[in-house]
Amino acid sequence: MNSQRRRMLALLGVIPLAPSGLANAADAWPLRPITYIVPFTPGGSTDVVGRTIAHKLSEALGQPVVIENRAGAGGGVGAAYVKNAKPDGYTLMGGTISTHAINASLYKNLPYDPVKDFEPVALVAFLPNVLIVNPALGVNSVQELIELIKRDEKARNFASSGAGTSTHLAGELLGDLIKVPLTHIAYKGTPPAMQDVAAGLVPFMFDQMTAALPLVRAGKLKLLAVTTEKRSSLAPELPTMIESGVPGFEMSSWQAVYAPKDTPAPIIKRLNDEIVKALGQPDVKDKLGNQLGMEIVGSSPQELAELMREEIPRWAELVKKSGASVN
Repeated sequence: MNSQRRRMLALLGVIPLAPSGLANAADAWPLRPITYIVPFTPGGSTDVVGRTIAHKLSEALGQPVVIENRAGAGGGVGAAYVKNAKPDGYTLMGGTISTHAINASLYKNLPYDPVKDFEPVALVAFLPNVLIVNPALGVNSVQELIELIKRDEKARNFASSGAGTSTHLAGELLGDLIKVPLTHIAYKGTPPAMQDVAAGLVPFMFDQMTAALPLVRAGKLKLLAVTTEKRSSLAPELPTMIESGVPGFEMSSWQAVYAPKDTPAPIIKRLNDEIVKALGQPDVKDKLGNQLGMEIVGSSPQELAELMREEIPRWAELVKKSGASVN
């Protein structure tokens, strides 16, 4: 399977841009503050991306872009809120691989349609997930963790930032590949999950490297591997899961921006233009890329829509294979 990065790069440049005249129709917008919904708790990667983009949009648009965290149901609570918001350009959301790909097949009664209920604005970046353990486990490699899991039932619990997230599915995939059923413990966001792993209440989890690094540097967490096809430039010493002896384990998270369905095209174009400009600025590239290890993209709305068309069936296959389900 080709990596998401290669698939995305293959798309770049092949989708025609909207006519430049559309921008003129959005000149009167915005006239008041814009709400940016982050469908997870503060402190996680979606929150960091959202606050970074909101700050830049505030500067570019001349109106405050206010972050509002609405966590729950793997991002579904926030997504459902945005679905029902007025499509006037005053409500945006930070979408992820969970809210706009995985949830479509994981939840039996999803209160929104990732494709029909939203206007794609821009794919912001790909993010590497990492396998994170509590140092007190005494394991120094993926294989040592697998050996512990196989002989000790207490080591089979894993945390995630929420049911339906890529961090949840990563644990399900590991259990499927090593042929050992694992027990999923869902949290309402990354920070509380990581705190419990750091406290030794849960032995391990998968999550974005961006969120894990502060606790790793403090000696409270240990990284064993990255889940991407290639090693991360932020931590090149970390092997991939495949290199660590788990063939077939490759996944990347992604961050994007969406608006409610039927938000006017000129506004979507203006938002896309400003977000792409922001992602090219040195301070944003340093923060998201150099400091947090994200692979910045800055796509068009059409390219984000195409990515979703590939990702939704891909994750549906994994959900079916793993047997994961959320009511």
